[in-house]
Amino acid sequence: MSSTDNQPANSAVSEEKEQRLAALKAWLGGLSAHSIELDTLRPASSDASFRQFYRIDTKDGRSLIAMDAPPATENSAAFIKMANLLKSINLTVPEVLEQNLEEGFLVVTDLGLHTYAHVLNLDTAHHLYLDAIDALVLMQAQSQPDVLPEYDRAFLLRELNLFPEWYINKHLGVTLTEAQTATLNKVFDHLLASALAQPQVYVHRDFHSRNLMWMDKGNPGIVDFQDAVYGPITYDLVSLLRDAYVQWDEEMVLDWAIRYWEKAKRAGLPVAPDIDSFYRDFEWMGVQRHLKILGIFTRLHYRDGKDNFLGDIPTVMEYVRKTCHRYKELVPLLRLLDELENTAPQVGYTF
Repeated sequence: MSSTDNQPANSAVSEEKEQRLAALKAWLGGLSAHSIELDTLRPASSDASFRQFYRIDTKDGRSLIAMDAPPATENSAAFIKMANLLKSINLTVPEVLEQNLEEGFLVVTDLGLHTYAHVLNLDTAHHLYLDAIDALVLMQAQSQPDVLPEYDRAFLLRELNLFPEWYINKHLGVTLTEAQTATLNKVFDHLLASALAQPQVYVHRDFHSRNLMWMDKGNPGIVDFQDAVYGPITYDLVSLLRDAYVQWDEEMVLDWAIRYWEKAKRAGLPVAPDIDSFYRDFEWMGVQRHLKILGIFTRLHYRDGKDNFLGDIPTVMEYVRKTCHRYKELVPLLRLLDELENTAPQVGYTF
């Protein structure tokens, strides 16, 4: 869920993508170390950023991933740094085999075809989530300050402000009154105070079903970690358990959250000493994250022409509403959402 403020037109994006693909092929053609079969290059996946991923075979029967990450919008140096960091913790991540930071090209090992999103169901979820929780605790237990960028107040607030800018103004077509803005800002202050009061650890920032790979050994494989920061301890757990793309019953989420809390305590992590305080931190962190996501999903549609994220908005909004209903400090946001839906132009959005 990487973000950028550039605003390319769709036709320009398509032309640039073709030019970059040609440049990528030329670079790959000059690599001799991996016996790459250039004619097998094919799309592997894309994400919410401007990166493109291609799978390519080698003569010895392996497949590798070629990553095109335009330097103007993507930070490949951060990807390499975090890949090395996570590997040093014995977590499963793609190994960087070749790099061209000037052009934004990487070749990395292939973690396979199956994300958690592909294999999660009621039979597999418990085992998969416990593996992911173990990996998360392992990563957090190695956290040190001054290694990754700080997820500070200004950073968290910039993310929150995507919600009024893109979801309220652009998507709903509503301009907030001064009173409504004051209400929203007061809720933001509560959310920021909660986040900043939490213990700070390494934060992946998108630790969810589309960025976790199901592995026979070393499960899960972890990808899309280049935006990692040093921030609130509940953030990645919220990403995992209140996933924008996969929703679980509250009882299951609470059970997994308690299991994380118990494992984190045993690992010496400074989580809140009682589960009620911890779960409140978890829930409030979720509101911050989900308001950001509502802004990003609508921005992807209006600015970047990526419409496929609009269908996930109802799930994200349901998370926000349910949580706000449970805490008196957040109820004003629930009332504001009701006001906005009543005043928004009826343009017939369907999800």
